[in-house]
Amino acid sequence: MKMIRRLYYTLVLLLFGLNLVAGPDNIAPKAEITASTILNQNFDAKNIVDGKIGISGIGEWACEGVTTSWGYVRFPWIQLTWPESQVIDKVVLYDSPSMNEHIAGGKLVFSDGSVVWVNQIPNNGTAKAVSFAPKTIEWVKFITTDGKGKDLGFSEIEVFPAFPQLPDYVSKVDPYIETNRGRYFFFVPGARPFGMVGTAPMTRNKNQNGGGYNYNETEILSFPQIHTWMISGIEVMPTTSDVDPRLGKQGWKSKFSHDDEIVQPGYQRVFLRDYKTWVELTATDRVTFHRFRFTENMKAQILTNLGGYVGNSAMEDASVKKINNHEFVGSFNSTDRFWGGPKNVSIYFIAQFDKPFNELNGWTGDERFDDITEITGDDTGVAAMFDVKPGDEVQMKIAVSYTSIENARENLEAECSGWDFDGVRNKSRDIWNDILGKIKVEGGTRNQQVKFYTDLWHVLLGRQKINDVNGDYPDRTSGARDGTFTDAVLKIKTLPKDENGDLKFNMYNTDALWLTQWNLNVLWGLAWPELLDEMSASMIQYAENGYLLPRGPCGGGYSYIMTSSPATNMIASAFMKNVLTKKESEKAFEMVKQNLLPGGMLGDSDEIEFYTKNGFWPGNAGITIEAAFQDFAAAQMALKLGKTKDYRFFIGRSNGWKKLFNPRQKLLFPKDENGNFIHNDPLSGAGWVEANAWQATWAVSHDISDLAELMGGNDTLCSKLNHAFEMAEPSDFVFAYNDGYVSYANQPGCSNAHVFNYAGKPWLTQYWVRRVKEQAYGGTTPDLGYGGHDEDQGQMGGVSALMAIGLFSLQGNVNTEPVYDITSPIFDKITIELDQRYYSGKSFVIETANNSNENVYIQEAFFNGEPLNTFWFSHEDFANGGELNLILGDKPNIKWGRK
Repeated sequence: MKMIRRLYYTLVLLLFGLNLVAGPDNIAPKAEITASTILNQNFDAKNIVDGKIGISGIGEWACEGVTTSWGYVRFPWIQLTWPESQVIDKVVLYDSPSMNEHIAGGKLVFSDGSVVWVNQIPNNGTAKAVSFAPKTIEWVKFITTDGKGKDLGFSEIEVFPAFPQLPDYVSKVDPYIETNRGRYFFFVPGARPFGMVGTAPMTRNKNQNGGGYNYNETEILSFPQIHTWMISGIEVMPTTSDVDPRLGKQGWKSKFSHDDEIVQPGYQRVFLRDYKTWVELTATDRVTFHRFRFTENMKAQILTNLGGYVGNSAMEDASVKKINNHEFVGSFNSTDRFWGGPKNVSIYFIAQFDKPFNELNGWTGDERFDDITEITGDDTGVAAMFDVKPGDEVQMKIAVSYTSIENARENLEAECSGWDFDGVRNKSRDIWNDILGKIKVEGGTRNQQVKFYTDLWHVLLGRQKINDVNGDYPDRTSGARDGTFTDAVLKIKTLPKDENGDLKFNMYNTDALWLTQWNLNVLWGLAWPELLDEMSASMIQYAENGYLLPRGPCGGGYSYIMTSSPATNMIASAFMKNVLTKKESEKAFEMVKQNLLPGGMLGDSDEIEFYTKNGFWPGNAGITIEAAFQDFAAAQMALKLGKTKDYRFFIGRSNGWKKLFNPRQKLLFPKDENGNFIHNDPLSGAGWVEANAWQATWAVSHDISDLAELMGGNDTLCSKLNHAFEMAEPSDFVFAYNDGYVSYANQPGCSNAHVFNYAGKPWLTQYWVRRVKEQAYGGTTPDLGYGGHDEDQGQMGGVSALMAIGLFSLQGNVNTEPVYDITSPIFDKITIELDQRYYSGKSFVIETANNSNENVYIQEAFFNGEPLNTFWFSHEDFANGGELNLILGDKPNIKWGRK
């Protein structure tokens, strides 16, 4: 049965994941072009690779046509030949946009002798994408077999490389993965790592479960410029002048197709079919950059909407001022957040065009105004008006600041003062290639590599800077709390600088840091320790400003999303790995300590006092486990800093979870204030945080040995946990909140497979990690990839990536001597480039022998050539650089890794 299931998943990946990679670039311009005939020099064959698409009479190839009175039409051919062999899997054909001539169908003939027939090519110059299994060829020839009109031809032919020929890491990222289920802030190609701004098309205006960009949708509503945690806005949309912007998104939306779309980290291209306009987008950290190419004569308007709900917040109280016919500036208030945070966050911006607009029109509610110089109000926006001809381009830049218009201008001038769109795009690509390339994987399947680099994209995309280039940032950490919201008071503060005048660190918006000890904290520390250092410093700065360590900061303030004080684990992890350099260790511990005591972020003061006295959180086993682990992390920090009294306090409190052990069920259960179990249903979510007893009992990952002792020994623990995995496997280890035995669709269960390592049966960890990686995280389709449930700004991507490279840390690297747990990687070779500002070594390499889908068990391990019989190695050894060699087999070696 298991073999049948494996074959099924392999088939699904082959069928549905074959040609969905969104990132490769068109290689047709590298080919030599020959054709049957050309009409004249204006319609030369080389025009099919000039990038001018869908413009009548411009950039087209047409044959010297022949027709007769009895209906004969001369059918042409055109061929692309490369100087070297190419591996390709997609050709996109664009017929002439003229309705009078139409290549309706034909066949693609390849130099390997194969043929692919093509039918129903659109007669309006829009794309016809033809996908096929990868072919290694020197040339491809299109032979027309059906058409009407005389001078038949194409506007453009694009050819895209298949996986074996993808040139860089950016090309291996597929932003489409799980976009039918992802949140508003997932699909943001027009962004740099952790950038303040990010632009992307919005196809569905809802917060979760397919919000933002949804692959299934066929219409683009707008292009928002801000895609961050609980903050969104500044919608841009090019339309024709007859569109009434007062009608909103449903009035100005446009159809589009994936056939002509190119999507990759740092860049996107898409064609708005209703307006016959190409849209390209890219960005710097604080500036979005758009290039609009018009294919027809029209009076165009480029809308900038500053009102209404977008993604997960609303825009209100907008103000716009025209500076000249190239520029306008303005602001709006971000409000009506779904999850909490400051009730109001002001955002300032400056918008510039490379060509003068004829006039700036505007609207507020039901009123419309022509040729304005200023406009204010709710449901407000402006329209820059242009007269354009076929082939004309208009470029637009928008710089953002959370502090002032003046700082928005400084951000623009510092990061993007010119109009070189391709230069900015190429720089973004270089930045993404550099950061993604810190981990190089070799071997594995095409889908496994695509999924891995998409995981890393998720891990590095979310969580945005909120400070300006000069260091100014909004501090909203003071003000009265109202549930999960705050009536925040704004203060403008400035980040510290080093001796060179550079910022020591940045401040961030971020989704909840809840339970990141099992994903981001570990993964960032491996390949991007400066991110771990910087994010920790940012959270500490929040606490210095407002006393509290954020759970998920928004707009410089607190959101109170999720539970406990999860930043503790991140800061402790950075400190223990000696990568906490941007804040003093004593200050870091002070902030950690105060947030675990009454008055801190851990919870209400009376609940903290109850927990301190009784050892468990009243009514909630989930918070008990979180608090216990955070106490363990704080204790380890105290021990390393020589703070004996603090160590004893926190290590003592970290043992309180044991009072929730139910000896009958051999699982943890929530208790009420009187110490009575609330219920005895291990699958009930009552008294848990998005989990249940089966999923979360194992989350006391600092104390698995004591959990095993309470259960009756390692054998009992492993038998019980193995049963949970067997029960969850038919559902691919994916369940909604609180449901199921093991769920890798949400954070509380994401450490479970690695528990066996610490209970004496590491071969079970090796087996279940491989199963979870394949079934829960193996998908590369718009529907599957991250459990389809709750990919919180890269957390599930982080777990997936760690499973892929065979490393983990059950204890989140918070112990005084942090270690990495070993499982069997899915790749033959993994090379982690070490940041020598933090680590002494140059690289850490993991190599496997006999790797396959069946060979999931570690038979032997060698560290720097010496036998390794433990399932772990130290962070110190990792930091020094070295090589881990793993020999795999299809049967467990029950002797390995038990020491």
